[in-house]
Amino acid sequence: MSSPLLSLPGAVGGAGIDAPVAAHYGSLYGEQKWLESGEGFVDLSHHDVIRVSGPDRLQWLHDLTTQHFLDLPSGTWTQALVLSPQGHVEHAFAGVDDGTSYTAATEPGAAAALVEFLDRMRFMSRVEVTEVTSELALTYRASAGLELIPRDRLTTYAAAAGPACGLWAYEALRIARGEPRLGLDTDERTIPNEVGWIGSAVHMDKGCYRGQETVARVHNLGRPPRRLTLLHLDGSENRLPAVGDALLNGDKVVGRVGTSARHHELGPIALALVKRNVPLDAQLDVDGLPAAQEVIVDPEVGLHFRR
Repeated sequence: MSSPLLSLPGAVGGAGIDAPVAAHYGSLYGEQKWLESGEGFVDLSHHDVIRVSGPDRLQWLHDLTTQHFLDLPSGTWTQALVLSPQGHVEHAFAGVDDGTSYTAATEPGAAAALVEFLDRMRFMSRVEVTEVTSELALTYRASAGLELIPRDRLTTYAAAAGPACGLWAYEALRIARGEPRLGLDTDERTIPNEVGWIGSAVHMDKGCYRGQETVARVHNLGRPPRRLTLLHLDGSENRLPAVGDALLNGDKVVGRVGTSARHHELGPIALALVKRNVPLDAQLDVDGLPAAQEVIVDPEVGLHFRR
């Protein structure tokens, strides 16, 4: 479902799972600078939205996920993960509780599988899980952060929150901060320790949850199998790597590339999962593009350097 904000002046649609919203409005670098200065908004309405309601919701989410939901203050955005029994990340979402329900955004197209999983885990808990993507839209305002607004008010919201900034600008700043997107910067083997989700999406001082043993073992013993890395790409060619491209050290595959963007100060950049034992100063290559590493997740304990 395409966003009505694609009708705004200068809007150019995106591609892939981000196709329903504007990639830019005619000024990629200018839009990045607006966002950095605290101005403008970004249309993220292509993201799926779920709602968990019922009196047991916070205890139930606390028991199921990596996050500490007990006594969660109303209005506080909270990120959480659902892990497999082996500790691999299966679902990621971020949302806010209003005192009666917890409403969260997840990646485009991810809500159905997340709702199905959560529904299976209700048992006797007094909770209800529904997808509300048709009702609510995710947006980002530089002065306020993430927001969930009624979908039928998107146009009104845009008129008051401008200037409009495209997803490419938002993504470039996200990548520079080293914040991964599930399914793009991660794969089916990803554990939270590899991508810097310890502390932000994984609370280390809470009770048992599915996959906790892996998270705790790697955190206590150190040495996650891989580490999220910011790549500084050679800018001599006017192209960026694709999600999933192999990262090479010589002729040896040492990782996979995730999302990439052109940053107004850093130039072409990308996030990549790199094997832990790859030297931090090793020159890498992706699809013929030389790539230098900037370490953003501690290769020993998995903590994010930029938080």
